[in-house]
Amino acid sequence: MVKYNISQKHAECIGCQACVNVCPDNWVMDSSGKAKPKKTVITTAEELKCNKEAETSCPVQIIKVSKVK
Repeated sequence: MVKYNISQKHAECIGCQACVNVCPDNWVMDSSGKAKPKKTVITTAEELKCNKEAETSCPVQIIKVSKVK
């Protein structure tokens, strides 16, 4: 099974909700008004697609989805 890590520079989040809008199954807004992932390791093609959309939709490019080596 292929695994992918999701990393985010949380402090740099501007709270635009783009990631939450395109991938609500894995992204949520926290009490500080910034987005955060519900989980940081994904394993399914559906999760990968959704989180890659979140990565590309982020206007400040602070989300990275990378394959676990």
